Amino acid sequence: MRKKFLQAGVLQLLLAVSLISNAQPHTTGEQDRAYWAGLLYKMAGPVIFNLANGTLKKNMPLEKAPGYALKAEKVTYLEAVGRTVAGVAPWLALPDDPTKEGQMRKELRTALLKGIANAVDPSNPDYLNFRSEQQVLVDAAFLVHGFLRAPKALWEPLSAQTKTRLVTELKALRTRAAAYNNWLLFSGLTEAFLLFAGEEPDPVRLQYAQNKMSEWYEGDGWYSDGPHFSMDYYNSFVIHPMLTDMSKVLLDKKRMKADQYEAVVKRMVRYSEFLERMIAPDGSFPPFGRSITYRTAAFQALGQVALMEQLPDYIQPAQVRCGLTAVMHRMYDQYSNFDKNGWLVLGFCGAQPEVADYYTSTGSLYMATLGFLPLGLPADHAFWKDPYTEWTSKRAWSGKPFKKDYKVSY
Repeated sequence: MRKKFLQAGVLQLLLAVSLISNAQPHTTGEQDRAYWAGLLYKMAGPVIFNLANGTLKKNMPLEKAPGYALKAEKVTYLEAVGRTVAGVAPWLALPDDPTKEGQMRKELRTALLKGIANAVDPSNPDYLNFRSEQQVLVDAAFLVHGFLRAPKALWEPLSAQTKTRLVTELKALRTRAAAYNNWLLFSGLTEAFLLFAGEEPDPVRLQYAQNKMSEWYEGDGWYSDGPHFSMDYYNSFVIHPMLTDMSKVLLDKKRMKADQYEAVVKRMVRYSEFLERMIAPDGSFPPFGRSITYRTAAFQALGQVALMEQLPDYIQPAQVRCGLTAVMHRMYDQYSNFDKNGWLVLGFCGAQPEVADYYTSTGSLYMATLGFLPLGLPADHAFWKDPYTEWTSKRAWSGKPFKKDYKVSY
């Protein structure tokens, strides 16, 4: 009897805790946005402010994965800069305003413009390497991805000298060939940016990236990463976002047909459905595949679809906001993802250097900023203004109606 009584008491206590928890009000979109902005500012600040001061190489720690195989001093700083720029660009593209968030954006944008000039100035301590190593093909592409995402905020204000220097560095990349996988998009996107900037691109690199990605499309929103399929997050880390934005440049320059571009977008939209469903009710998501130290970059494609206002009808903007906010709280609130000076540390959810890949160092980790693209939507957008909305798996695992999933044929 005593055992049954105790069991009943425990069950009643758990039920009471559950009811109290469920009765707590959910955060508003305004609160979510303030959390996102503060977290991105915390993450990007050390990279951007140090670059502006010419102290990035001096102050950024150099943590390397076990078995690291690259020349970190030649690649990690461009990794940090390129990836950070690609992630913060949509947010920095918003106009200035007197809010706290507006002040943070203005600080970052002002410092970043100064930092970009430093990055291509051979006399500056933070002059970045574009001239050697294969890895720089990757991170030059992330850098120009940021320019394409925020041309008026990050490209047009640069001085003529800085633009010329940057173009020269980008053209110097042509001495190296991309690997036969998603890397083709790094060369392709860089050439697309040169086309955007009024330069003559290498048509072979552009066409090859476009043709091979079309060939490697497996169906239902998934691309193969080269000739062989890999079950990881590279469709989100690289493939869909870069292919879409490369294709947009080609469309605007009349080097791609509208139906080709529309197919690329539809495939990213379909892939984003999978990402939305991967967010568990508690905000966790599966840690499978390589490069999981890129953390929230796993949701870049979903964030970009939201930013482009291309979400499927059954996925409301607010449910993406709430799902991604849950991911951020689950990942960044409970464990130490930053060192004492605010730099990201190797790991997935906390300090876990053992899960880092042989090409991962401190600079690599700033892919995580790519999960914040919806901050480029203004504060009065439905993404931020609509009330709390449950995401698909939260509805599914609480006995509520949710949309069945079917494959698509495009």
